[in-house]
Amino acid sequence: MSTSTLPDRPAVTDEAPTRFLRPRSRRPRRGRRDRKSAALTIAMALMLAYTLLPLVWLMFGATKSNEGLFSSRGLWFADDFALFDNIHDVFTYDDGIYLRWFANNLLYSVVGAGGAALIATLGGYALAKFDFVGRRLMFALVVGAISIPGTALAVPTYLLFSDVGIVNTPWAVILPSLASPFGLYLMRVYAADAVPDAMLEAARMDGAGELRIFFTISLRLLMPGFVTVLLFALVATWNNYFLPLIVLNDPNWFPLTVGLNRWNGLANGGSVAGDTPIYPLLLTGSLLAIVPLVVAFLFLQRFWQSGLSAGGVKQ
Repeated sequence: MSTSTLPDRPAVTDEAPTRFLRPRSRRPRRGRRDRKSAALTIAMALMLAYTLLPLVWLMFGATKSNEGLFSSRGLWFADDFALFDNIHDVFTYDDGIYLRWFANNLLYSVVGAGGAALIATLGGYALAKFDFVGRRLMFALVVGAISIPGTALAVPTYLLFSDVGIVNTPWAVILPSLASPFGLYLMRVYAADAVPDAMLEAARMDGAGELRIFFTISLRLLMPGFVTVLLFALVATWNNYFLPLIVLNDPNWFPLTVGLNRWNGLANGGSVAGDTPIYPLLLTGSLLAIVPLVVAFLFLQRFWQSGLSAGGVKQ
């Protein structure tokens, strides 16, 4: 009987190979992380400069007279501080037409943005909490409508309103502002998690109607999302330009965007009214036009932040 010889096994020693005992260097990984952080910081700084530099230039320009505007540096004050004189000229130029434009902007924004937020809240709540025929198709149409730019609908809207007879009236600006597909989509996603189904069932068992449930229970829970949609609609309506330019002909119904563009045309043509140059009026009027949006964001910021995050997290 033959016996096979097994190969000798390597002796086990207490000494481990040096390649296992050598500590790993973390310097290259940390270096890559530092380079990535520096790149992100530079990109954020460029975006911040791109956003704030025009605003800073506008703030300095609004403090200058017509002579100081062309003889001083763009990002610094001129020898003469003419901010208050410019504000006075803005409010009194052309019989105070700027105040009329400002009031029109408030009308279009408050009615249009408020109505858009309310309609989006009602529609999103219905799509999230009610089961009816065609719900998925309707939601798909809403999502598809988000991809359609508003400028593509401006001319068809004008033709439709011309047949109805509401061109050159405030309704031609307010009615399109009531439609907010993105707001409806956002409220549908938010309402699906913000309003518990058990709470709705308990209210129905107590005999409450659907409208009473919505306005007394659901609307309070949906308030952060409502304010979020309101802010988005407010910015879109306040900065609306192309649609009012098409549907409005009377300067008394112009919003600030169209009115300031009219002043810009006068400035490029070198027009003046008596001793009042147009360029300081244009810059000061543009600066005053952004003040309401800044104030709205400062007062509603806490609702806006919570509304953006609460709807995207499932309990």
